[in-house]
Amino acid sequence: MRGGDHLFGVDIGGTFTDLVLATTDGAVRTRKVSSTTADFGDAIIQGMRELIAEAGIDAAAVKGVVHGTTVATNTILQGAGARTGLITTRGFRDVLEMRRLRIPQMYNLQYTPPRPLAPRRLRLEVDERTGPRGEIWQQLDEASVEAAADRLRAAGVQAVAVSLINSYANAAHERRVGEIVRRRMGDGVNITLSSDILPEIREYERTSTAVVNAYIAPTVQRYLASLSGRLREMQVHAPLRIMQSNGGVMAAQTAAAMPAYIIESGPAAGVIAAVAMARRIGVQNVISLDMGGTTAKAALIENGEPAKTTEYEVGAGINLSSRLVKGGGHAVKLPYIDISEIGAGGGSIIAVDSLGSLKVGPRSAGAEPGPACYGLGGTEPTFTDAMLVLGYLNPSMLAGGRVRLQAELAHRAIADHVAAPLRVSAREAAWGAYAVAAANMTRAVKAVSTYRGRDPRDFVLMAFGGNGAVAAAEIARALQMQRVIVPPAPGVFSAFGLMCSDTEYLAIRTLFRRTRDVSVADLRAELARLEAQVREQLAADGVRPEEMTIVHTADLRYAGQAYELTVPARPDLAAMVADFDAEHARTYGHASPGAPTDLVSLKVIGRAPAAENAGMFARLTTPPGEARAPREAYFGPNHGKLKTPVIARRDLTTAPRRGPLIIEEYDATCVVPPDVTATLDAHGNIDLRIGQP
Repeated sequence: MRGGDHLFGVDIGGTFTDLVLATTDGAVRTRKVSSTTADFGDAIIQGMRELIAEAGIDAAAVKGVVHGTTVATNTILQGAGARTGLITTRGFRDVLEMRRLRIPQMYNLQYTPPRPLAPRRLRLEVDERTGPRGEIWQQLDEASVEAAADRLRAAGVQAVAVSLINSYANAAHERRVGEIVRRRMGDGVNITLSSDILPEIREYERTSTAVVNAYIAPTVQRYLASLSGRLREMQVHAPLRIMQSNGGVMAAQTAAAMPAYIIESGPAAGVIAAVAMARRIGVQNVISLDMGGTTAKAALIENGEPAKTTEYEVGAGINLSSRLVKGGGHAVKLPYIDISEIGAGGGSIIAVDSLGSLKVGPRSAGAEPGPACYGLGGTEPTFTDAMLVLGYLNPSMLAGGRVRLQAELAHRAIADHVAAPLRVSAREAAWGAYAVAAANMTRAVKAVSTYRGRDPRDFVLMAFGGNGAVAAAEIARALQMQRVIVPPAPGVFSAFGLMCSDTEYLAIRTLFRRTRDVSVADLRAELARLEAQVREQLAADGVRPEEMTIVHTADLRYAGQAYELTVPARPDLAAMVADFDAEHARTYGHASPGAPTDLVSLKVIGRAPAAENAGMFARLTTPPGEARAPREAYFGPNHGKLKTPVIARRDLTTAPRRGPLIIEEYDATCVVPPDVTATLDAHGNIDLRIGQP
């Protein structure tokens, strides 16, 4: 995709679906439509039709559509995946049950881990054995494979994961098992080979990743095929690309074959947008905070690059980015942007528990019925209702009038369900909910900074999403951060990230040798083989050789350690080990120079850089503003209820303006407390500076 094409970015959220259209005349238009949970494609097509009509362009002239989707995640969370079987080496049937010795609830010896996505009766063993260096210890017994395939077919299995021990070193047996299963079960079954999805050491993570991929593949394939068909019906013949969890995009056909790569598709888009804006304004270290309708997500951007991890779990509900709370979901050992997620969004339900404690989330009212103030049947109070009671939100509408609000319903819900049990006023109850939600989001920010050895005071907080700018100043104050950036169009900011993302593919090879035993020639040969693989994938995606960027990395660890750290791969092995020592000291606070070191895996990333689209914010097409009357807003017991000016973003200048202020725009609201100043920078960002209370 080129910067001069008609481009669409489409991001599905739990409450709203956000769309951005950039046209060849330089205009940029945005739209928020309520997500359609029965079929997410309905909201996408509706929003695209509206923007195409508004721009006055021909649908056939659209040259690119990039999509961030929650379909893969929702399939697991809802238990709606395919009937999945597993074929593995004899003796390894229960790897998914044994997992790792981790539980997310400290001291709870009765903790029950999630049920494997492939139940035990559908996990079958075959006779074969490959050694850790790829040597064949026992030939594959094809009769046992045929018997397993026949049993799975009789059980009505729709997807099969194949994960044989040590197949990362030699995939010959896995490929043969796949051929036999295909022949015995027919083309209607989806087959995932672990050596294709994750050719890397660690049998539990590799098996779990393969099973997750198989479980969600049929659902994702149906969704992408349906969406592609509906785009063609409206004469949009542009290639559909999908955001990956690592921040790159891939062709829809590749995503359909490897859906485990797109599980965190939507949250990753917001981080990439933050990266693009941070580079544009010359800020290297940023913590992104994306608060939408269901969750709040935080990620670390250091030296202009997002932090990444391969320790990810899906299906555990909220993902707190901490090794201390792992074990609650299904492991997916693929590169993910390191995102911490908290159940605190606009639709998060406020409740008082049996002990009289105030809780905000993780339960959410979602898009249907939504907050009580939507008037769609919801009666439980939500974060949005609390913001309405505090006076922060427009008392009549959201999203430029697409969502009409009924303030009296919000007051009633807060009064009945929160204020009455706590014996306080509705306004005090709403402030308590605001403070609790801010504390929850502070945990998310700490998870990607403090828990990773980084001091949040050294970073700028970039807040976006429909609700990010409402609570950003309070969160920054709690973390002693002094600056908050609220980018243009914050409510649809993640959709901009889709249009700033590189096309990206990854190739992996596990070596697992002492670095002293690895020759430079072997290292170069392995990297060359992996590089050829990603170049081939990029070429198949229409990328020319001169447009490709190749990155080599290596995963190293001290001998005896359980986990690796990633450093740049280079032919100077001594320098690579020194890089690892430095990264270990930075991450954990100590290092052991001179200790034996293992080279576990090599990875090669192939990228086709996207057009520089961060500048599109300056070309946003926004509806004309209206005169706004000031309104009373409550800023806690220290400040009380204050008459607060309500302004538009363009009413700010480079001259600092002191709060209290409420900045309203089409897709979001920014709250500027009394001890905070706001300016507008040259790129259209609201720049908040936090004072001390």
